[in-house]
Amino acid sequence: LQLHHSGRYRCGGWMNDVYSQWWQKSTPVTLRVHRVPVSGVSLSAHPPGGQVALGDHLVMSCAVTTGTGPLSFSWHREGSVASLDTGPSLDLYAGAEDSGHYLCRATNGDS
Repeated sequence: LQLHHSGRYRCGGWMNDVYSQWWQKSTPVTLRVHRVPVSGVSLSAHPPGGQVALGDHLVMSCAVTTGTGPLSFSWHREGSVASLDTGPSLDLYAGAEDSGHYLCRATNGDS
């Protein structure tokens, strides 16, 4: 289901008896589709622990345990408001200025 599937629905069908045939509709039902809030956001690093030598490649990945999408991600270095990237992973070739704490944010627009 998608959010745009919310609405009123009913079914119908042809009814028959010995003498006639007619179209009959059910009572309508209202369907409300909502997003599941994002929770269980976790960050992993490769190599594990995020310890790399200068110039080495580091990949950090962001995942969520629950939450319906579409999901969007943003990466931040602690103390900075600026987003470093917007995908579910962040690739770095470690420079001296890259040391620090990183965090990822995941949202589905509602949470």
